[in-house]
Amino acid sequence: MIWYVIGALIATIGLILVGISTYVGWQLTHPKRKIVDEFPEQYGLQKQDITFPSQSQDVALDGWFFKSSSAPQGELATTVIMSHGYAGTRLEKGLPALALAKAIVDDGYHVLMFDFRNSGNSEGSLTTVGYLEKQDLLGAIQWVQEHVPSKICLLGFSMGGSTSLLAAAEESSVAGVITDSAFSQLSPYLRDNLPVWSKLPRFPFTPLILGILPRLIGINPRHVDALAAVDQIYPRPILFIHSKDDDAIPWSNSEGMWRRHPDVFELWLTQKAGHVGSYHMQPEAYNQRVLSFLSKL
Repeated sequence: MIWYVIGALIATIGLILVGISTYVGWQLTHPKRKIVDEFPEQYGLQKQDITFPSQSQDVALDGWFFKSSSAPQGELATTVIMSHGYAGTRLEKGLPALALAKAIVDDGYHVLMFDFRNSGNSEGSLTTVGYLEKQDLLGAIQWVQEHVPSKICLLGFSMGGSTSLLAAAEESSVAGVITDSAFSQLSPYLRDNLPVWSKLPRFPFTPLILGILPRLIGINPRHVDALAAVDQIYPRPILFIHSKDDDAIPWSNSEGMWRRHPDVFELWLTQKAGHVGSYHMQPEAYNQRVLSFLSKL
């Protein structure tokens, strides 16, 4: 009798743990949607509202295009496509992204900002931390190719940075990439840092969530591999930006990718800034780094 009770108790605890892990895994891939509540006019920018399909054709994406009146005449201009982080919007308010976009546009570059699937004003209900978001960014690249013939540079923050690397690896027309606080490989990153996002103890929840997630959403995190992507991007240039005090994605992620090809790649490490916080700490230096990189494409 006692062994039956013990077995039933263990089974009940197991079911509870699996239930909690499933619920948290679902919440992580279905984060609450944030609204787009700031507008370009507040920063002196004139926008063109745009919509375009993800390359996977399953969702419509919403964004803004800013045409620079200072773009060079008689030569091919450059369009910078900005990609936001996990559970955010095109605004990337930690910067804020519109302030950075203003500096880029004023310096003669066009800018496209958009919301990934399940974010802001775009369609969709699932966030995959890079896997399907790569298809969204490829859709943005296709929009630029069809409407604004120009060189293309990708500029992404956190998840958007990793996604930019994945997209550039598949799209040879991308001339360069800038990432801020990107992770290098989703699977090992989640294995080491999932408690930051789940707010649960590492054991037993991290292995449970990672075991359940692929079955829950039909996507394997191992396929989100920016470290492998940088080898496909080379010899095109990449600028990695990361704070040594980032408590969400360790700066070693960017350093590891930079070390693959330091002859072409650039690494700018800052200090005392939180996750995607370098612009907020040093806006002028950040603008200079980004604009210098763009000038060399």
